[in-house]
Amino acid sequence: MVVHDRQQDLTDAEVDRIFRALADATRRDIVRRTLTAQASVSTLAATYAMSFAAVQKHVAVLEGAGLVTKHRSGRERLVRGNVAMIRRAQELLAAYEQIWRARITQLDELLAED
Repeated sequence: MVVHDRQQDLTDAEVDRIFRALADATRRDIVRRTLTAQASVSTLAATYAMSFAAVQKHVAVLEGAGLVTKHRSGRERLVRGNVAMIRRAQELLAAYEQIWRARITQLDELLAED
């Protein structure tokens, strides 16, 4: 299934990457933190009870899903949340909500007939 978006279509693989990335609490926290202000990977890593390498892997998963971007600033790699991709994920969920609401309405109508 391909979900249509105003900007561009999301393939099943892209949708899978987005929601797999968001399925982890640490990754959701990284996205939340980097949407308000960019942060270096080392700054992010300092706040979690895991290794720097583990945080780097989480950031890589988020980057692969397009939920964050990284850029170099001197020696540091700065991570920034990708508002556009978060918005696309939100629109996708809204589209799924409309589908389910329509199905529930149809079911209600069928039950009302009996």
